[in-house]
Amino acid sequence: VMDNHSSATEFCLRGFPGSQDLRSTLFALFFFFYLVTLMGNMVIITIVCVDRRLQSPMYFFLAHLSVLEILITTIIVPVMLWGLLLPGTQTISLTGCVVQLFLYLAVGTTEFTLLGAMAVDRYVAVCDPLRYNIIMTSRTCNSVVIVSWLFGFLSEIWPVYATFQFTFCKSNLLDHFYCDRGQLLTLSCDDTLFTEFILFLMAVFIIIGSLTPTIVSYSYIISTILKIPSASGQRKAFSTCASHFTFVVIGYGSCLFLYVKPKQTQAAEYNRVASLLVSVVTPFLNPFIFTLRNDKVKEALGHGVKRCCHLLKD
Repeated sequence: VMDNHSSATEFCLRGFPGSQDLRSTLFALFFFFYLVTLMGNMVIITIVCVDRRLQSPMYFFLAHLSVLEILITTIIVPVMLWGLLLPGTQTISLTGCVVQLFLYLAVGTTEFTLLGAMAVDRYVAVCDPLRYNIIMTSRTCNSVVIVSWLFGFLSEIWPVYATFQFTFCKSNLLDHFYCDRGQLLTLSCDDTLFTEFILFLMAVFIIIGSLTPTIVSYSYIISTILKIPSASGQRKAFSTCASHFTFVVIGYGSCLFLYVKPKQTQAAEYNRVASLLVSVVTPFLNPFIFTLRNDKVKEALGHGVKRCCHLLKD
């Protein structure tokens, strides 16, 4: 607890409430999720890089999405795991808090931008297949990825700067497992209402702005698929979009709960569950969504496993 005139130079993360047994169980569970997330996404990146059958824009974007998923979970989970191992609260410096919040938001924004671009890519593939190779050139794909990363990192400079301009003098105890912006704002003695409203508008712009091309693209995709006369043709067309669509529903659903609300200072339990969805569950599911529902990726994986077995035998 602090006096009313000084601002916190470090924060204590409360993490997860409950007994040490519960914390040990959560540690084992989240550590398993983290390892599977790293391995699964690394496998996707590797097979996209080495398998010629996956040298197309869709898989190029998928590899970048896997990189982002590794980053977003690595920014949050190791700190969370360390907190579960330690009894009581865990401290993080003001600089560490700034860096963690900025990287988390920047990588998340980059991911949204990329998901919007992936939806447009699926639209061109299904609705204008004859011109697909002309439109989705390697130069276009590289430009899309570069713009996504730049937009993600540049757009979050002001929101993070604005958050840390406040004086955190009520307490330095954050009721969360990472430096959550909503929890930080509850510790401020200043009037945060206007800044919260601007942050809300920015969250709406980023999430709805990247969701709009996704909704428009899928409206056209579904209408095009329904016009295909054969059921097998419809299935084949939809299978190219099913993985991306599933990921979009999970990813956007959890983020809409977490960020698109006028009051950033929400109940801690609510924030913890939504944050777990974004930083632990979604990155964990990503490799399964994109491998179990995609025949080409399954083929490439099978081919890779066979090659590894042959090398080991030799």
